[in-house]
Amino acid sequence: MSARSLLILCALLSSSALAAPTIDPQFGDHAVIQRGRPVLLSGTAAPSGQVTLEFGGERKTAKADAKGRWQAEFPARAAGEGLTIRVSGADGSATASDIAIGDVWLCSGQSNMEYPVRRALNGDGEAQNANDPQLRLFKVPQQLAENPQRSFGKAPSWQPTTPDSVKDFSAACYFMTRELRASAKVPIGAIDDTWGGTPIRQWMNEAAVRAGGETALADMVESYRTNPALANKRFAEQWQDWWRSHTGDAPGKEPWNASDRLSWKEVPSIGHWDDWGDSWKNFNGGVWFRRRVMLTPAQAAGDAVLSLGVIDDLDETFVNGVAVGGTNNWSAERNYSLPKGLLRAGENEILVYVQDNWGPGGFTGPADKIKLSFGSADVPLADGWQYSIIDKSVGNAPTAPWQGTAGVSQIYNAMVAPLGPLGLRGVAWYQGEADVGNAGYDRRLAAWMGNWRAQFRDPKLPFLIVGLAGFGKPAPGPVENGWAALINEQRIAVQRDPRTALISAIDLGEPDDIHPANKQDVGKRLALAARALEYRDGGTVGPLPVSATRSGNAVVVKFTKPLQVISDSRAVGIELCGAAAGSCRYADARANGDKIEIAGDGQPVARVRHAWAEYPIVNLYDQDLLPAPVFELPVN
Repeated sequence: MSARSLLILCALLSSSALAAPTIDPQFGDHAVIQRGRPVLLSGTAAPSGQVTLEFGGERKTAKADAKGRWQAEFPARAAGEGLTIRVSGADGSATASDIAIGDVWLCSGQSNMEYPVRRALNGDGEAQNANDPQLRLFKVPQQLAENPQRSFGKAPSWQPTTPDSVKDFSAACYFMTRELRASAKVPIGAIDDTWGGTPIRQWMNEAAVRAGGETALADMVESYRTNPALANKRFAEQWQDWWRSHTGDAPGKEPWNASDRLSWKEVPSIGHWDDWGDSWKNFNGGVWFRRRVMLTPAQAAGDAVLSLGVIDDLDETFVNGVAVGGTNNWSAERNYSLPKGLLRAGENEILVYVQDNWGPGGFTGPADKIKLSFGSADVPLADGWQYSIIDKSVGNAPTAPWQGTAGVSQIYNAMVAPLGPLGLRGVAWYQGEADVGNAGYDRRLAAWMGNWRAQFRDPKLPFLIVGLAGFGKPAPGPVENGWAALINEQRIAVQRDPRTALISAIDLGEPDDIHPANKQDVGKRLALAARALEYRDGGTVGPLPVSATRSGNAVVVKFTKPLQVISDSRAVGIELCGAAAGSCRYADARANGDKIEIAGDGQPVARVRHAWAEYPIVNLYDQDLLPAPVFELPVN
């Protein structure tokens, strides 16, 4: 066979393979399909080609669209198992077997929902004892996309629960759905769609981001699509404004304009700074890196690319005082094109802001990737670097919203949109740590829920919202606190939406670990809320405050259910506050049925708060030993 004939044959075989029908992975082998809902199957085929589908004894035909996507709707079914999906077309066929009909729960959020079974309390034992073929697990690989996708770039697959399949699955999701399997007695599908360190804006489409109040960020992303250079320039200006506002540096006195005013030390080696010595172990924060390089007139006049290898986690890079790029990705190589005229003959200065938020940090290398490239000639830059540690009071730098896990909608586009209008029984959500300090979470949460209800075509889709667990230094007195403020905004959003439940985890935290290991109780509380909100079979949700009113010199807070105080006659962590910040003080409070009565202290009262701290001590519970949440209410 000639080389030309071989190429033609390979092209035909490849074309045929690409045109053969497929079934989307959410309906693949071992899938659980939501009972009681129309079944909308989907997949791919030859563009505009016709396919025949068989499912549960029924047969339908569908036509793929111009991009090769097909859909077919089958009637709702009762719980069952042992079904098969078969799709066939002119170019082949595909089959998905061992399909069950039951309830599908989508679990999503950041690291505390991502937190795997193997790391939970008794994680090894929990994994070793996991064996339920009717509890099916579907873990979505982490991925990003600039625009909403109809298919997964990295495809997940359904797995029956076994020790191997469960060990890296979301612990909170597994423990919740394990409880629901025992109570509902139908097949359960659990979807782990999570990514640590991510803000809520990453989990909704751009229209919802705007509805949630972050219009400026969505505008920046839209601008980046049409003019990346201009968008990068505007972001660099915002980044520099952030630095000046957090350090007090006057224009022209910032490090990128006046680096000699900083204290510099020699970089020991290119590699994670965690390997530089004991003082760098587990260091998280910001560091400036500086490298000066001499260039000839010919080098300075030509096109150039600055390569910095991989930087963990993020950088903002300056050359001769001009921002040339920044990346928020702990695994991506940095390659920044330098505009003509930026470099000069003689000495040039490269200044790199590096911020690490978790795990190892700094220049990862490899060393041979760190260089200035001039066409076919390179200037190595691996040695000669200096560093200067940035005071932690400066805080974390902003990141461009079109890149990395802190951006806008890229996770939704790649990890949620491809699920299509999948039938769900409900959603469990554990996220918010990345949004602490960014007011308006209640509005963003409402926009996110609206977006998902629209995608999954269920205006009554229930959401179980886990309130953040306690984390941080215990406070000896009343404080203003962003952690508590975000939990309060979670509560506000839940109390505005009758198809939601707040699962308080404030008493399940650890003061020195943002990822508490007790995910069993989180899962049990999620299951109780699911049973109360959706199954109506004896579950329950924790108490929520309804109102705070004056009663003589006292303040009375009414709740949704009766309360009890544990290990004391008084509820701890109750504060009376004036209108101004810093006016709160602890108060004497006692439970009385579905109310707490707070004694007045003769000072002005405008607000009442509970558990308003990063790591509060709480002893106010309902009769089911579910804690009263963090809250702040106006006193009427």
